[in-house]
Amino acid sequence: MFRRIQLLLTIFIIILSFLPSYGAEDTDIAPSLSDSVSTKHISSAWTLVSPLGLHKKADMDTLLYNYQRRVIPSMRSDAYATTGNLGSEGINMIYSQRHSSHEFFFEDPLSTWATYLSNQKFYNVYTPMTILAYNFAGNRQNKTDRLSGQFAGNVNRNIGIAAFIDYLYSKGCYESQATKDFSWGASVYYTGNRYEMQVMYNHLNFLNKENGGITNDLYITDPAEVQGGVDHIEAKSIPTNLTAAHNRLSGTQFFTTQAFKVGFWKDEQVNDTLTRRIYIPVTKFIYSLKYEDRHRFFINTNTNQAAEFWKNHYLSASGTNEDTRYWAVTNSFGIQMIEGFRKWAKFGLSAYISHQFRRFTLPTFYTPVPSGPPTDEDSKLTPLPVYISNPSRVNQNLLWIGGRLEKTQGSLLNYSADAKFGLIGDAAGELDLKGDISTNFKLFGDTVSIAADVRFANLTPSWFLRHYISNHFAWDNKFGKTRTLKANASLNIPWTHTTLSASLENTQNLIYFNPESLPTQHSGNVQVFSARLDQQLHFGIWNWNNSITYQATSNSDVLPLPALAIYSNMYLSFKAFNVLDLQIGVDCDFYTSYKGLVYQPATMSFHVQEKENAIKVGNYPFCNLYATARLYKVRFFVLWSHFNQGWFGGSNYFSMPHYPLNPRRLQFGLSVDFAD
Repeated sequence: MFRRIQLLLTIFIIILSFLPSYGAEDTDIAPSLSDSVSTKHISSAWTLVSPLGLHKKADMDTLLYNYQRRVIPSMRSDAYATTGNLGSEGINMIYSQRHSSHEFFFEDPLSTWATYLSNQKFYNVYTPMTILAYNFAGNRQNKTDRLSGQFAGNVNRNIGIAAFIDYLYSKGCYESQATKDFSWGASVYYTGNRYEMQVMYNHLNFLNKENGGITNDLYITDPAEVQGGVDHIEAKSIPTNLTAAHNRLSGTQFFTTQAFKVGFWKDEQVNDTLTRRIYIPVTKFIYSLKYEDRHRFFINTNTNQAAEFWKNHYLSASGTNEDTRYWAVTNSFGIQMIEGFRKWAKFGLSAYISHQFRRFTLPTFYTPVPSGPPTDEDSKLTPLPVYISNPSRVNQNLLWIGGRLEKTQGSLLNYSADAKFGLIGDAAGELDLKGDISTNFKLFGDTVSIAADVRFANLTPSWFLRHYISNHFAWDNKFGKTRTLKANASLNIPWTHTTLSASLENTQNLIYFNPESLPTQHSGNVQVFSARLDQQLHFGIWNWNNSITYQATSNSDVLPLPALAIYSNMYLSFKAFNVLDLQIGVDCDFYTSYKGLVYQPATMSFHVQEKENAIKVGNYPFCNLYATARLYKVRFFVLWSHFNQGWFGGSNYFSMPHYPLNPRRLQFGLSVDFAD
């Protein structure tokens, strides 16, 4: 670690030698490379709305606040269940913040580390921008390194390009939980008077060791009990259930949209003596193409551990080497009436038709055991259930029609409404309706914001949730469509620094993984209500920010959730020597105990426990001491995460059953904005 600190300081000193030319008036650099740039260099940013690639305005997060939090695996949300390591699998236990499951559900646990069409941003940058960041922690046995960077620049006012890269390598604090996550992507756009084009591409390759959790929770809660009176053990020395298993998830996503605009020319008055001619688009004819593929390997070479950890071995008793694949190509054609081409055109209206061809490939195709005397290998295999008759590969054709109504211009009232109907294949009978509305109004000299959204969806479950054969799990389910009604509302009051939000969701035919780690459909309704308060307090340099989330589930056996989650951050924020911005504080996560989900590495899924003897997790504060600083274009932090371990809060610091949170450790980070 000291060599890395020395190297980091050397780089820091070299960088500082160039900083005076930048000037002290530059704006803050952002806490996350994936979604931040200086407002001085950015005129606009947007994401794309599928399937036509319509623009959705993206907020620019330029605050220095909580830059250090992104290096803590368990702080992806205020209540996050994780296998422990940075870049490893996890699930958000704040239900209203969960994203919809992907068609290739194996990627759901790693989606928080990935970039998708929905969150890859396009930038209009006046001055080229490059941001590099490096975070590290640990020693040779448990080191963590993360290097990331982002570039954005404009060729001219109509053409822009961008690229990002993120490499994360972490050995983990516990045995056999190393991660090596690499992702990168690029985008380009052209916006002309009559023609526009946007292209994005991203690729990911995530390699995760799977340890199946520790063999005995007493190594954390009461180490003296299992060590003959010795009350301390190094985290790396704790035995785990698996030592020779890993998952690899790789894939690409490509999206391009092209539009031809029809409109008219208009003379616009610039000043008393000057006019200019501008083109006013009225209608867009749009074509978009989306391609995505996912490739998942699961490998385990220790047969003795496999025999103890998994009950079934359908295909091989000598080891597991599975290769599951999915890819899809979607072509969409649409037409849009553009908002604002006349004063009476207060909204935009679009309609489209989409066709998708997709392919699912199971890990292997089951063939019956040959006739004759069984071999030693054959005698160890588990017979497949008689109802299993899944093919090895399935091709599907699907067709949807849909439309969108939106108003994005103006500050008083903005809204959008989407409708999508399935016509052919697995999509037949699908219905997806959603809408949102927001308004701002003046109250006591400040602007209050109110927003609400609602969605009703009747969707076919993933093909892999219905049909699957692997070495340890096999199913052939006849699931019905899942019906979901969800409503959210929020109120932001700037002068009191208060945000209130609430969510109500009702799901019929909810699919969950049962205690046997098999997908099951709950025939009844499951409701989840949540309410959240975000409150910021400050007096001079003292600040205290709190987020409190309450949620209630109508069926904790199917959908267990912590009832209360709290994030609290108390810190001092001030400027030292007139040039150094400092934030020094302590923050904590806490959520109430609940029957934790259990992670299954063979399917990368989270399943509920048996009602009897269910293990509860939570009711433990995870606290960190930190200091972050910014000097001109350089941002750095020092973090002592989980500093309260063994001091207060107890010893039951598990994120999930058998998966403890990381022990106390020192972490560092550096970020540099090279924008001119």
